[in-house]
Amino acid sequence: MADKRDYYEVLGLSKQASSEDIKKAYRKLAKKYHPDMNQGDKEAESKFKEVNEAYSVLSDEQKRSNYDRFGHAAFDGTGGGFSGFDGFGFGGLDDLFETFMGGGFGRSRRGGNNGPARGKDLQYSIEITFEEAAFGVTKDIPVTRMQTCTTCSGSGAKPGTSVENCKHCQGTGQVRYSQATPFGQFVNVKTCDVCRGEGKIITQPCETCRGKARVSKNSRISLNIPAGIDEGQTMSLKGEGESGLRGGPAGDLYVTIHIKPHVIFKREGYDVVCDIPISFIQAALGAEIDIPTIDGMIKHTIPEGTQTATVFKIKGKGIKRLRSNSRGDQYIRVNVEVPKKLSQKQKDLLRQLAEISGDEGLDQKKSFFDKVKDLFKE
Repeated sequence: MADKRDYYEVLGLSKQASSEDIKKAYRKLAKKYHPDMNQGDKEAESKFKEVNEAYSVLSDEQKRSNYDRFGHAAFDGTGGGFSGFDGFGFGGLDDLFETFMGGGFGRSRRGGNNGPARGKDLQYSIEITFEEAAFGVTKDIPVTRMQTCTTCSGSGAKPGTSVENCKHCQGTGQVRYSQATPFGQFVNVKTCDVCRGEGKIITQPCETCRGKARVSKNSRISLNIPAGIDEGQTMSLKGEGESGLRGGPAGDLYVTIHIKPHVIFKREGYDVVCDIPISFIQAALGAEIDIPTIDGMIKHTIPEGTQTATVFKIKGKGIKRLRSNSRGDQYIRVNVEVPKKLSQKQKDLLRQLAEISGDEGLDQKKSFFDKVKDLFKE
C-alpha cells in the first residue's frame, strides 16, 4: 500500500472536495486516460486504473469516511484501526522491537503465505448508447482473468501426486533464528527461503498451470445494465474477479459505464433536453409539430406568438430513475428560424405585412425602445 498515491492527489482535489467535484474530476481524467483514446499506451492504462480506483472509494460516502480516517490501510485487510501498546498497532511491544531489530519476542506479527488468499479485483470499462443507458441493456463483457486450474483443481501439483510440507520450515512458511542484542537473546522470524513462505513444496508441478494453481483464461460475463444509469457510474460484480489461492474467495469485477453522446438529445440528471427548429410562420400563427422523444415521435402544439428559445416541458418523457418506476421529464427548446433566401414575391408580401402591422403586437421591441428614449433623455 505504501506505493499508492493519495486518492485526492490522483483526482487533483483537496480533501474538502464535494461529491460533485469528485464526479467532475473523475469524468475529465477517465476521458483523458481512457484505453480507447490511448491505444497501446501502458502508462495511460495504468493511470486509468488508478483514477477508477480512487473514484470507487471517494464517490462512496462510507468508503471515503474510512479512507479519510485511516488512508489506504482502511482497505488493505488490516481494517484501518489500531490497538495495542502506545499506538504501535497490532502486536504492541513486538512491533516496537521489530522496528529496531527485525523481530519480536519469539513470534512474528504476520504469518506465512500458506493461508487462503483473496483473488485480485478487476476493472473494466464499457461504452453504451444513449438509448441503452435510458432503457437498460444486457451486455456480454470479454474478460481475461486468472482462474483456478481445472487440471489440478488448484493444488498446483500434477494429478496423481501430492503437495508436500516444506521440511525446512515444517510447513509453517517461516523459520526462526536467534540474535544476540544488548537487551539479551531474541528469536526472530523470517519467511522461509526454500518454499518462499508457502509452507508447501511441489515436487511434480501440474503441466497445465506449471505449479501456479491458476491459469489465464478468456471468458465472457453477462452484465445487466439497469435503466437510468449515468456516465461514469461503476457497477460491481461480486466474485467475478480473479480466482483466489489456496481456497481463498474470488475478487470482484468493477465495470465503469461510458455513454456515447446523442445527436439530438442531451441528458441533465434524469431529464432530457432537445432543441427543435420551427419556422417564422409556425411561431407567429401557432402549429402542431412532431417532437422526437426517447420513446418515439409525438405531437405537440406550439401556441401562436411563440418566441425563440421558449422552453416547453413534456412530463414523464425523460430517463427512468434508478431503483424507481418514475421518470424525468423532457424539455424542448424551440428556435425560430428566419429564412435567408426569399423570392421577390415573398419579400413584397413581408413588406406589406410590415406596413399593415407596424409595431402592433411587438411588445418587446416597444419596451426596449421606450427604455432607450428614457436613457437618452437623462
